[in-house]
Amino acid sequence: MQDTSSPVPLMTFGAPLLVGALLAAAILMACHYAPTEFTMGHAQRIVYLHVPLAWLGLLGMLVMAVCGAAYLSRRNLVWDHWCQAAGESGWLCSTLTLATGSIWAHEAWGTWWEWDPRLTTAFILWVIYSGILLVRSSQEDPHRRARSGAVLAILGALDIPLVVMATRWFRGLHPVSPEMVPAMRLTLLTCVVALTVFFAWLVHQRRKQVGLEQLASRLAWRGDADF
Repeated sequence: MQDTSSPVPLMTFGAPLLVGALLAAAILMACHYAPTEFTMGHAQRIVYLHVPLAWLGLLGMLVMAVCGAAYLSRRNLVWDHWCQAAGESGWLCSTLTLATGSIWAHEAWGTWWEWDPRLTTAFILWVIYSGILLVRSSQEDPHRRARSGAVLAILGALDIPLVVMATRWFRGLHPVSPEMVPAMRLTLLTCVVALTVFFAWLVHQRRKQVGLEQLASRLAWRGDADF
């Protein structure tokens, strides 16, 4: 008998279950497995959220730049759908990076904000994200929106090495390579993996939604034209 089962249920239910399991494991490890840091106490545990979010903020901009370059090369709007999905998800991660970073700074440095090189370059990344999304939202023509978004994303990606190397190139308050016991490193790695998988799933879901929105817009335009 021929197998007529569809892989759709696996993608529909399997991916969220995997994401949920990874996030649950990350939360348990961050709250219970990782030892309490001697100096900052339990406040240090926000690092297990802050660091993955910072990584995903950079990843989102990189994905935007790659998809933007692919659109400029092939003029296929599917690449722009990926660009928009990555941009919106990356903006969210960048915003949460600044928020969690401020909480950590308050506990570690006694202030909510310092113009530390890492914080400053991360803030610049957030401004770039916001500018790209603002420009995209102001363009009605899909291809014009895709072109402007692609060019800005490629230029915005130039901030990535500045964020990554800020603590090495400039003096600041951020530690260059913080010391962690093995249990802390394993917990941080688990959180990075879990949130990266969640980010990939979120971008994929948003990309499908953007495609459906574009299709609905084209159908509505054709309906108005026929009328």
